[in-house]
Amino acid sequence: MRRITSAVEIAASADRIWPFVAEFERWPQWGLSVNQVDSDARQVGPGVTGRVRTPLGFWVPFTIGEVIPGSFWDWSVAGVPATGHRLEPRGASTRVEFTAPWVVAPYKLVMALSLRKLKRVVEAS
Repeated sequence: MRRITSAVEIAASADRIWPFVAEFERWPQWGLSVNQVDSDARQVGPGVTGRVRTPLGFWVPFTIGEVIPGSFWDWSVAGVPATGHRLEPRGASTRVEFTAPWVVAPYKLVMALSLRKLKRVVEAS
């Protein structure tokens, strides 16, 4: 499946960034499409389910797919394959990359803006 990609370089280790992208309570700090998360779990894990509240106020169910702790996770939202989140260490910094199916190409702007916000949040912490 073809995918679209947005990436940013963050001046932090992957270990420092991982909690921001993996722990549900942190998602609203940087994710433009997530205002709240409701799940029995605290963070991503294979098969973990829950729901996210969008900025428009409606709730959408999700299921976490593949997880490589400290490095990668992806999910399906409302039963549709959604974004993948990859951390690639590069010495003192980390490349953080979000991907999504090409059929949601306009979502690339949301991914890019969320990555910029993630960079600000992580580097300020």
